[in-house]
Formats: sequence, structure tokens, C-alpha cells
Amino acid sequence: MAKIINPFIVTGKIEPEYFCDRVKESEYLIKSLTNGNNLVLISPRRMGKTGLIRHCYDAPEIAGNYNTFFIDILHTTSLREFTYLFGRHIYETLLPRSKKMVVSFTQALKSLSGKFGFDPFSSLPTFNLEITDITRPELTLEEIFQYLEKSAKPCIVAFDEFQQISRYPEKNIEALLRTHIQNMSNAKFIFAGSEFHIMQGMFLSAARPFYNSADILELKAIDLDVYSEFILKHMTRNRRAVDEGVITKVYNLFEGNTYAVQKTFNEVFTLLSERDSCSLDIAVQAIENVIESKAPLFEEMLSNISERYKPLLYSIAQEGKVKQITSASFIKKYRLLSSSSVQHSAKHLLEKSVITRLGGIYSVTDVFFRLWINSKYGKIQLRDLIAEN
Repeated sequence: MAKIINPFIVTGKIEPEYFCDRVKESEYLIKSLTNGNNLVLISPRRMGKTGLIRHCYDAPEIAGNYNTFFIDILHTTSLREFTYLFGRHIYETLLPRSKKMVVSFTQALKSLSGKFGFDPFSSLPTFNLEITDITRPELTLEEIFQYLEKSAKPCIVAFDEFQQISRYPEKNIEALLRTHIQNMSNAKFIFAGSEFHIMQGMFLSAARPFYNSADILELKAIDLDVYSEFILKHMTRNRRAVDEGVITKVYNLFEGNTYAVQKTFNEVFTLLSERDSCSLDIAVQAIENVIESKAPLFEEMLSNISERYKPLLYSIAQEGKVKQITSASFIKKYRLLSSSSVQHSAKHLLEKSVITRLGGIYSVTDVFFRLWINSKYGKIQLRDLIAEN
């Protein structure tokens, strides 16, 4: 008996048949890059930026014609870490592709000469460096860009959560990267980010180095009708059923957040046997299962937030979306201390990416985290929330 594949994939590579929509976005991204432009890709977190980039990397226009790299810099805190991760990723991407390219790359990093290890079985240098081996990050970074420029095949490099460079302690990081990138003819870049106000400031402000340097693509939620058709198709193919009304309620609860919708129906699929149908109760159970599985992570996240910032977090979680967080009515409703304390708390929670500000509206970044907070500390329960949608 053939193994049944859960069609609602949430991690790893997504084969085209399980990739939902993004037709227009894929066409725009591929056209932009193959026509010699860099691209800024902005969307809320977990809306499918990574999946879209990897999907486009597999397109025939790119897969056979470019070396492609994807570097997530969310957890980097300095130019040294950025450079180390950049170099390590290029090495690990090239390793299974070509021994010649691996040797060429390590030889290009002259600032690290003598620090690479050696594998006697493969006769290849090994990237066994520690971050402290990067003693001159600006020089090593320049060597990495020089390697890309001299690569036999043109390159596409995606930096995910690119807004993180604005938090590095070093000055003029944007200017440094812009100087290298604007002189590249053999590599194009995708700058993906989830913090709108930072990304827009970097690329739309005439006073910033990256101004007017790339095409811009904003990734929004997949339309309900399209997502509903996708879910119904894969349920039917696997002899399962789901009412469109249930799909609508789940979609509306998460406001079309790609990861949350996929994760929910991934769990729904595991709860159903052949010829079963997904009721609203099963959808609620699936979401509760997801939240329960994430509870230890959420406990850890909450423990790392100071008590002084939690009242605002709980208030935003309960409200869902808040525009005027310093308004007298909001402060009074949730018994917050003052306008200044709310501003200070918001700044901290934004910096930690616990909350997000999009179009002047604040919300909890992780939708499952919001539901968990409400179930544990709020008055709004999941069944009430999903019933409202």
C-alpha cells in the first residue's frame, strides 16, 4: 500500500503539486531577477516568503541557470555573525554540487587562509571554522562578494529577515552592503523582511543607501476562494471531506496567515481517516493540538519577557488588533499604567518581534502564541473566537 502523504506541508521543500497559488507573485519574482534586478520581498511573518523563494528557485528559468543561496539572518547580531553565516551557507550549498567550486570558494577567502580543516577521505577543505576565526569581517565579506562575482554561473542570493542588519552595533552596515551589491554584475539579491516599517525605511527613504535599488513585492494573504479550492481538492483526492464553512472560519480566524492555515489543516488531515469529514469541532481540536504542542516554546518565550511589558502584550492579544495603543480608552480598558509606559513596552516588544506593527496596527506576531495567551491569561476562548468568524 502506498504511503499517504499529508498534502498540507509546513516544513521543508514543497513540491509544486502541494504549493498553493502564488502564481502572479512567482511570475513577478522570476521576471524581476532574470531581467537583472534585485528584489525586496515584504510580508508579515509566516505568510510564505521562504516557500515562495524556494519555489521560484526550482523554476526552470532559474534552477538550471543560476547558483542559488538562501540565508536566514534573523538571529544574527553583528557583521561578524552575518559574514560567518553567509560564508558557511555558501560552502554548505556548494559542497554537494561541485568539489571544484568548494575548493575555489575556500581559496577565495584569503583572510581565512590556513583556518579551514581538511577531509582526508574527500580531499576537500572543511568549514570547521568558529565565529571567532572571522577576525576581519569586512575583508572576509568582500572576498565572499568577489567569489560570487567571479562564479562561472550567475548567482541569486536571498537574505531572509534582512531588517536584522539595522540592529547591528556596527555603523554604516547598509552603506557597506550597498557598495558591494551595486557593483555586482554576476549576482542578484532578494531582500526579504517581515517588519514593514524597517524594510520600507531602508528601501523607500531617499536618505538611506538602499533607496531605489530594487523592485518591491509585497506578499499578502492568499485569497480565501483560492485557498478553499486548494484545501478541498487535496481533501477530496485523499478521500476526506471538509465543509467550506469550516475552511472559511479557520481562514478568517488566522486572517489568511499561510503557516497557520497550513498547520491547522495538516493537523486536521492527521485526525481524519478515509471517508471522514472535518467538522468545526475537529478543526477546533486540531488548533488546540497545535497550541498544546507549542506550549513549552510559548512558556519559554513568555518567561523571557519582563513583567513590566506583559500587560501590554496580554492587552494586544485579547484585542487582536490595536491601532491606538496609547489612547485613553485602550489604556483604561486594560488598566495599563500610562501612555509613556505603553510606548516603552511597545518599543521593547517590537524589537523582540513579539508584536508586529503593520499599517500602524499592532498585533501579536505569532497567531498561535496569541491564542495560547488568551487561553491561559485572557477571557476569550478558542471556540468563541472561531465561532465569531
